[in-house]
Amino acid sequence: MIRGHIIELKPNNVQANHFARACGVARKAYNWALHEWQRQYREDKAYRDACLLAGIEIDSKNLNRPSQAKLRRELNAIKRELFPWMTEVTKCAPQAAIMQLGDAYNNFFKGLAEYPVTRKRGKDDRFSLSNDQFAIKGKSIRIPNLGWVRMKEALRFDGKIMAATISKRGGKWFVSVAVDLDHRVKKIIKTGKSVGIDLGITDLLVLSDGTKIKAPKPLAKYLSKLRTLNKNLSRTKKGSKNREKAKTKLSRLHYKIRGIRQDSLHKITSSLVREFDVIAIESLNVKGMVKNRKLSRAISDLGFFEFKRQLIYKANEQGKVVKSVGRFYPSSKTCSNCNHILGKDELTLKMREWTCPECQSKHDRDLNASINILNNATVILTVA
Repeated sequence: MIRGHIIELKPNNVQANHFARACGVARKAYNWALHEWQRQYREDKAYRDACLLAGIEIDSKNLNRPSQAKLRRELNAIKRELFPWMTEVTKCAPQAAIMQLGDAYNNFFKGLAEYPVTRKRGKDDRFSLSNDQFAIKGKSIRIPNLGWVRMKEALRFDGKIMAATISKRGGKWFVSVAVDLDHRVKKIIKTGKSVGIDLGITDLLVLSDGTKIKAPKPLAKYLSKLRTLNKNLSRTKKGSKNREKAKTKLSRLHYKIRGIRQDSLHKITSSLVREFDVIAIESLNVKGMVKNRKLSRAISDLGFFEFKRQLIYKANEQGKVVKSVGRFYPSSKTCSNCNHILGKDELTLKMREWTCPECQSKHDRDLNASINILNNATVILTVA
């Protein structure tokens, strides 16, 4: 079992400058490999088409067949002549970037991701290290060609260190360390309790035991400030120092919003996994939901997808079970007492309470949905 621990770094100016150059090397290697991959693919396609048109058998020796391993060898052969500044930082920066491009292509061909695009400065500031290229001791990490850099905290996990990625977010530098725990996670004591969860906008979670959990909604809280900073950025001159300052301020606010949301979701999911052995949730089409222009901002602010991701991996870790009901199951329209299902127009989105016409049971819309989800969830979810 591999877990990632993200730790903030405390580099001095020289170390921060080195990180920026390493990110630039990784970005250049990624973009060079992407363009080279596309060029070689176009050449292969043109050669195949010419052979088919002429009725000639395709000679595999004349094909480029681009791959991340081949492109890494090609970059090593030319970088000292064409990109000598790449040798000023760790060799892992360009090599790992090209390997990540290979993974991006694999995910694209499997239908798991979009086609790879070029990395941009200020957005994709990161580089990776293999486990033999760095060391961690207490609250310090040793970076190749740089030396020891202070960390804000020590690594929490014990196990084999697999890799590390150094990145910049909100004007701060972080290291994400991947650790193979080798099934060393301490199991939580089983409670024997089950719960159904209905996700919503007014209340983030409504549990089948009647508990309602609010979301912090950090985007809504800081939306006015976010708009102001965006306006300030748009009014600065491109390439100016004031523009860089405005970008940093905006980036820090985005990071703060994300941090509040992540912290809240981690606390909620950890609490649920500790308290319940079986957790039933609904299968939401989040991608489709955010297309609703009236609700998209509120849905994005809640982090439904991230909640589900955290809940599943934490439950799997602890031997707990997460189940779901089908996407089209009418959990809100079904009476949890007699299973009567309301018609299409009998329950509007504004109606938060309703009375069953069959058994006369009075229902809180969200609580009723959470009970139905608990009673009808059958599909067991695992980490993808």
